[in-house]
Amino acid sequence: MSVVTNTTTIGAIEAPSRRNTELMLLAFAVFIPVFAYANVGLALNGELPAGMLAYGLGLGLLAGVGHLVVRKFAKYADPLLLPLATLLNGLGLVLIWRLDQSPRLAYQGAAAPNQLLWSALGVAMFIGVLVFLKDHRVLQRFTYISMVLALILLAAPAFFPADSANFGAKIWIRLGPLSLQPGEFVKIIIAIFFSGYLMVKRDALALASRRFMGMYLPRGRDLGPILAVWMLSILILVFETDLGTSLLFFGMFVVMLYVATERTSWIVFGLLMSAVGAVVVASFEPHVKARVAAWLNPMAIFLPPDQRPQGLISDQAAQALFAFGSGGTLGTGLGQGNSDLINFAAKSDFILGTVGEELGLAGMMAIFLIYALIVQRGVRTALAARDPFGKLLAIGLSSAFALQVFIVAGGVLNLIPLTGMTMPFLAQGGSSVITNWALIAILIRISDTARRPAPSPAPSPDAEMTQVVRP
Repeated sequence: MSVVTNTTTIGAIEAPSRRNTELMLLAFAVFIPVFAYANVGLALNGELPAGMLAYGLGLGLLAGVGHLVVRKFAKYADPLLLPLATLLNGLGLVLIWRLDQSPRLAYQGAAAPNQLLWSALGVAMFIGVLVFLKDHRVLQRFTYISMVLALILLAAPAFFPADSANFGAKIWIRLGPLSLQPGEFVKIIIAIFFSGYLMVKRDALALASRRFMGMYLPRGRDLGPILAVWMLSILILVFETDLGTSLLFFGMFVVMLYVATERTSWIVFGLLMSAVGAVVVASFEPHVKARVAAWLNPMAIFLPPDQRPQGLISDQAAQALFAFGSGGTLGTGLGQGNSDLINFAAKSDFILGTVGEELGLAGMMAIFLIYALIVQRGVRTALAARDPFGKLLAIGLSSAFALQVFIVAGGVLNLIPLTGMTMPFLAQGGSSVITNWALIAILIRISDTARRPAPSPAPSPDAEMTQVVRP
């Protein structure tokens, strides 16, 4: 008699971590800004800038530390998010330094060193989130606490004097030399609240009472959440004259509501309510009315004062359009444009004008493609997430990022009224760069959880197959 025993053990398939891919992409993401920095120096002074080596080493050090932390604490995370953020941050530093060299903007002082410091703090925030946030689902415990904190931060700027540099918009908190923009931090905090709230209430919000013109209309009592957020966005717009933040929060909530309920009726209600709110506020709020006037007829600033629309006092929108027109398809070249004519806003939301003039349409499309890739990776992370809270949080953060890019770019390109928000990673702004690095870190944490392979099952007698062969 002979006995043949076949034993088969089924284990988990080890998924690739893609960390080496991330490292190679990071090297590329550091090289491009350093190359751009050299181009600016050659264009302005005919020689390589003196700080090019220090800039390259500093940016490479920040990227390298970030990569090591991801390799250690988020081994299976998406390999594109960190390189894309590093590339945008590096290009933003180059553009700000290029504007620092302009004699027209000399009165503002050098902003690039401060922005580099804020970028280092942003990477430190990125590292802190990955090290201390072991599981994104922990954030669900703070659903209602985050709502209270968001309301406090949103209301805080209303109690501080308006900054003249923002033409009356009360979006800053100034404590001596330090200034913060709470709205940037709130977009992450309120995304946590929306995710936790909609995860619990999505079944009730998805119920429909009737069908009208091919759409499922929500019940009256289910309109409460969207009405509350709508009123909040209107209050922000009225008391702080902050058009951008109100559009961002309301738009983010409507997108997350649609994803949670799969009801197109929420999108329709959201668009109608945002249009009604904007029209009503623009009819009596001078700050919003002036921005609408600049949007409808930016060239009217060059008319005699008595012929200009009421409230139109700035030529920034017109100068941005001139910059885009001068850039053409391939641009004038880094360091060879005149976007500094936009004045102080050239380093903030209008920094896109510098991109359009000196890098042309091709450069603009490349920048928008980088932003689109970040949003796409965020949405892909949402699709891959295994828990509903992670799905909603990833889609909320991705939609907030996408909406901010659209709101800023749309205002600079004269598609919508200007809002005064900062272009993520690209523009000058400490609050913005720190918040966006934290946003990237949370997306990396969710993607790591989603892509991490399941643990190997424990050995079981059922996994062994014994075949006995008798003569």
